Amino acid sequence: MTALAALDQRTAGRSWQRACLPVLPATVLVLLAVLGPLLAPHPSDQPVTAPYGTAGTDAVLGGDQLGRDVLSRLLHGGSALIASALTVAVVVTLLATLLGCFAVLSPRLGRFVERVADTAILLPPVLGIMLLAMAWPGGGRLAITFAAIVLGTPYAVRVVASAAAPLGTAGFVEAAIARGEGTAHLALREILPNLRATILALFGLRFVDAVYVISMAGFLQLGPQPPEADWALMIRENGPGILLNPWAVVAPGLAIGLLAISVNLAANTLAPAAARRAAVR
Repeated sequence: MTALAALDQRTAGRSWQRACLPVLPATVLVLLAVLGPLLAPHPSDQPVTAPYGTAGTDAVLGGDQLGRDVLSRLLHGGSALIASALTVAVVVTLLATLLGCFAVLSPRLGRFVERVADTAILLPPVLGIMLLAMAWPGGGRLAITFAAIVLGTPYAVRVVASAAAPLGTAGFVEAAIARGEGTAHLALREILPNLRATILALFGLRFVDAVYVISMAGFLQLGPQPPEADWALMIRENGPGILLNPWAVVAPGLAIGLLAISVNLAANTLAPAAARRAAVR
C-alpha cells in the first residue's frame, strides 16, 4: 500500500507539473502587463529619441512616431487591455452560464433565449461595435467593453445551453425534482457543477475574443484615443513608419497574439481537470 501511495503521489505530482507548464506563459504575461508601468524605463508620453528612432541605449525597442520609447509604451499599454478583456470574459461567462442553465429548465425561457441569440448572432461584429461605440456618450474603452459584452453573450448562451441540455433530463435532476427542489436549486446545484469544463473553456474563448475585439476597435480608433498607450493603437499610429522602426509595430502585435494564445492554452489545459472534478462529484 505504501508503494502504491508513493506511486500515486508521484503521478499526481507529474500531472500537476504538466498542468502548470502551459499556464505559466499566461501568468507571466498577465503579471508583466499589470506591473508594466512600474517596470517602464520612461514615462509613456516622454520623447526620448527622434521619430521612429532605431533601437539604442535609451530606447531598447527604438522610438515611435513622436520619439516616445516603444518599450515603455508597450509596458504601459497592456494593463488596460487585460482589465477590459477580463471584464468582458467574466460578465459574458456569468450571464451565459445563468441564462443557459435556467433556459434548460424553462422551455419558454429557452425558446426566448434561443430566438434572441439567433437574431443577435446575425449582426456583423464590426457593424455592431461601430453602432454601440458611436451611440455611447463619449465613446472610449468603456463603450467598446460594453459592445463586446453585448455581442459576445448570445453565442456564449448557445454554447452553455447546448452543453446543459442533456443534463436537464438526467437522473439526478429528475430525482431532485421528485424531492421538490426549486428551479434555482436545480440550475445552480445540480446542473452548474457539471458544466465546469465547458464554462472554463468558454471563459478562455471569451477572453481571447475580447482581446481581439478591443484590439480591433483600438486599431479603428473606436476605443482608446491618442495619446493613451494601447497596443492596438500603437500598431495603427506607427504603421506608416514600420520600415524605419519595425519594433514599433511588431512588438505590440506580438504582445496581443501571445496574450491571446497563452490564455487560451491555459484555459484548455485547466478544463479537463475541471471535468474530472465534476465526474468525481
